[in-house]
Amino acid sequence: MAPDSSAPEHGSVPGRGRARRVARGIARVLAAAGLAVDAAVHARLAAQYDAVTATIGQGTLFRVEAVLAALAALLVLVWRRPAADLFAWLVATGGLALLLLYTYVDVGTLGPVPNMYEPAWIRDKKIAALAQAVAVLATVFLLFTRARPPGRHRR
Repeated sequence: MAPDSSAPEHGSVPGRGRARRVARGIARVLAAAGLAVDAAVHARLAAQYDAVTATIGQGTLFRVEAVLAALAALLVLVWRRPAADLFAWLVATGGLALLLLYTYVDVGTLGPVPNMYEPAWIRDKKIAALAQAVAVLATVFLLFTRARPPGRHRR
C-alpha cells in the first residue's frame, strides 16, 4: 500500500507550510513596496542633484539607484528565487548604508563620486530611509525562511 501523501511529514506541523507561504508573500510585497518607494523618491529627486558633480553627477547616481531599486522590486515579486531576494537585499542595504553614511559623515569627493554629504533629515530622506529599512528587513526574512529542498530535514 502506498503511503498517504496527505499525511504531514514526520516532525512537521499541519498548516505551518501555508502560514510560511503567506508570511513570505507578505514579505515579498513589503520588500517590493519599500524598493518601489525608494525608486520613486530617487527618480523624483535626481534632477535637483544634477549640479552636484565630480566625474559622475549625484543626479546620475540617484537615477542608477532608482533603476536598481525598481528592478529589485520587480524581481522580488516575479522571479521568487534566492538570487532575486539577495539582489533586492543588496540594493536596499547598500542604499540605506550610503544614505546613512552621507548623512552622518562628510566623506568628501571619492574619485569620480561627488561629495554628497547632506546632514539634514529632510522629508524625502526620511521616506527613503524608512522604505529601504522595510525592504532590508523583508528581504532578510525571505533569505532566512527559504524552503529546504525536498528530502532535506532538520536533524
